[in-house]
Amino acid sequence: MRHLVLSLLATVSGLPLLGEVALEPAFGKMTFNQPVAISPVPGASDRLLVVEKNGTLQLVEGIGSQNLFKRQIFDITQPRDGKLETQGESGFLGVALHPKFKQTSQIFVYYSLKVDGKLHQRVSSFRLSDVSALNVDQASEQVLISQLDPAGNHNGGDIHFGPDGCLYISAGDGGGGGDPFDSGRQIADRFLAAVFRIDVDRKAGSLAPNPHDSVGKLPSGEAAYKVPADNPFVGAKSHRGQPVDPTKVRTEIWATGLRNAWRFSFDPKTGSCFTGDVGQNLYEEINILVPGGDYGWSVLEGDHSFNKKDPSGKKGMPGKGDHAASKFQAPIHEYDRKLGNSVTGGVVCRGQRVPGLEGAYVFGDFASGRIFALRQKGAAWESEQIAKDITVAGFGHDPSNGDVLVASLAGQVKRIVRK
Repeated sequence: MRHLVLSLLATVSGLPLLGEVALEPAFGKMTFNQPVAISPVPGASDRLLVVEKNGTLQLVEGIGSQNLFKRQIFDITQPRDGKLETQGESGFLGVALHPKFKQTSQIFVYYSLKVDGKLHQRVSSFRLSDVSALNVDQASEQVLISQLDPAGNHNGGDIHFGPDGCLYISAGDGGGGGDPFDSGRQIADRFLAAVFRIDVDRKAGSLAPNPHDSVGKLPSGEAAYKVPADNPFVGAKSHRGQPVDPTKVRTEIWATGLRNAWRFSFDPKTGSCFTGDVGQNLYEEINILVPGGDYGWSVLEGDHSFNKKDPSGKKGMPGKGDHAASKFQAPIHEYDRKLGNSVTGGVVCRGQRVPGLEGAYVFGDFASGRIFALRQKGAAWESEQIAKDITVAGFGHDPSNGDVLVASLAGQVKRIVRK
């Protein structure tokens, strides 16, 4: 597998150098309340969605024109059967409009809530009361998945429709340090430590999910979604060399062994799925997700072996993991604590306004604020810091021109521009 070639301040062919790009407010003086995710409006070049961690959803309209404004279209601060939880890494974390929302009138959300005092991570669909205006019917919630969460951190929370029309969902390992709930190696009994792929259209040929208390039900009693028949763990009887009960396997899993896939995205040109996976004490990583891929947590942290007895490497830094023997997927890139300690996955730049940035995967680090461009060069991936901000929580694209957008919890959405 490909390994890190880090050239932080070196000249790299095809990449802009630090100092040649900058961040500027994306929408003038417009601000947001803890913006945590940016999501497109399918088919629109002048509108996008901004998720606010406190429980509200803003629609930005008039992008690329002089008539730019925002409008709140959704508020989930008071769930019908619980209390929204916004402390720490919890909150309103992700949103995705159905690719055919004009026909289905559906929008999908990921949020944290407490039900009877117990924390859950939930994915639900809502109906649009006005498809043109994108107003959401607050009373129309249909729960798809509501997973009891043993701790408040590592919640994943990103959702996207893939090029295949399926809904993809990221979930962390349940929190704590060193995977205390042993979620990383599990493919049964829980919706944790993975990216899931489900069929929200419940098409003919898709399968009913295996029974689980977390699976939402329709009024008919049937599951609120189906599982694509080609999902990689359908029919699985073993995992990591251990037997599993196929009737309890979470066949929704598309990729597994992830500690906390904080922001993933599909390259609009190639369809490749990139994610940042937050490390523990030593390494952050970038992965390209593939169907059935196991990314090794908690055997591995980044490209290295993970030692639960010495997670900070005080007794000696860990060696590289043996991916060939373990059959784990190696990251395409990792970085250590000299550069940051909480990766925020990004997007592939397909805009052309910043020379040298097109085709690069742009991502950041929430803690250090560094923003990087990562590009494949031969068999290796090369990374360079290109900018810096604070509390970088999510990335997206300007639908009018393809600029890379950056959401900062400090209150702004910014764009990467050429100086």
